[in-house]
Amino acid sequence: QLGAPLFVRKSRPLRLTRQGERLLQLAREVLPKVEAARRDLQRMASGEAGRLFIAIECHSCFAWLMPTLDRYRHLWPEVEVDLAASLAFDPLPALAAGELDLVVTSDPRPIDGIHYEPLFRYQALLAMSPGHPLAEKTHVEPDDLATETLVTYPVERQRLDVFTRFLDPAGVEPGAVRHTELTVMMIQLVASGRGVAALPDWALAEYLESGSVIARPLGEEGLHGTLFAAVRKNERHLAWMAEFLETARRVSFEELKGIRRV
Repeated sequence: QLGAPLFVRKSRPLRLTRQGERLLQLAREVLPKVEAARRDLQRMASGEAGRLFIAIECHSCFAWLMPTLDRYRHLWPEVEVDLAASLAFDPLPALAAGELDLVVTSDPRPIDGIHYEPLFRYQALLAMSPGHPLAEKTHVEPDDLATETLVTYPVERQRLDVFTRFLDPAGVEPGAVRHTELTVMMIQLVASGRGVAALPDWALAEYLESGSVIARPLGEEGLHGTLFAAVRKNERHLAWMAEFLETARRVSFEELKGIRRV
């Protein structure tokens, strides 16, 4: 019992009294300290935190992973975080062998001891220059790419959804394939009319807004996928790992446009 009202009755929108404002100020001061104490207790319970060695199969994911890592390093400064792009090796067997601690992937495979934590749903789109003939279509069919130069990341085609889930089932080969490691270079090639590229909707959002490229769905139903964080099952509930997974999911919905919850 405080002996004073905390808000003005029947006010629309709700308006706090001076006493209510003081309690709100107190909550803003106390709650971050409570959260910090919770993390400290988790650290004590789980023992000394070690390393978090991450590999990325989704190469357009670097843009949102950096804010996630910045946020996480602030929460768990004692965890040694390192990052590797999985261009030259298959990271999931390395995860199972203990050489990695987490893999960001859209291609989950059944591997003993590996858990796939869903982060968000997305749609892959075909990016093209604004004046491209395919822009007149509501969606793109596999045969439309038979005469196109497809710009992709330099990875095996079995790791690219545009092949495994779109072109290969239809028995279609693109007119040519061109590789680049950087998303920004891929966009430049597409914008200048030197190819088309299949990218997640969230990776294309800023370029679509600027008008440098346009995009169409892959197939009448669209090509949808889920991004996962793969971790070892015996580590998924450790405090420092669980915190990273939650931070990655939270930052994704703060930073990315067009994604959906699983």
